[in-house]
Amino acid sequence: MVARIYRPAKTAMQSGKGKTHQWVLDFEPEQPRSIEPLMGYTSSSDMKQQIRLRFETKDEAISYAKRNGIPFRVEEAQDRRIPKIAYSDNFKYDRYMPWTH
Repeated sequence: MVARIYRPAKTAMQSGKGKTHQWVLDFEPEQPRSIEPLMGYTSSSDMKQQIRLRFETKDEAISYAKRNGIPFRVEEAQDRRIPKIAYSDNFKYDRYMPWTH
């Protein structure tokens, strides 16, 4: 069973960076999920899918996995790049698409 260590991305439903500063250790599923025939729920008998551990730093998560003998894989965090655009760029003479009104 391999654990995945990553820093979660921000969700589409939020504009801030809440809950994205901590590192998470999740276990990858050993068995695929199955559909329960009567009600149609998806379920799994793998209980480790329910475990999600949060750590302040990547090093803490790695040391926890090593201490407990858990094989792991680290996914590096990709920070968002926001281009710096000034309001006055909307009115530039040589803008990409000219004003239509």
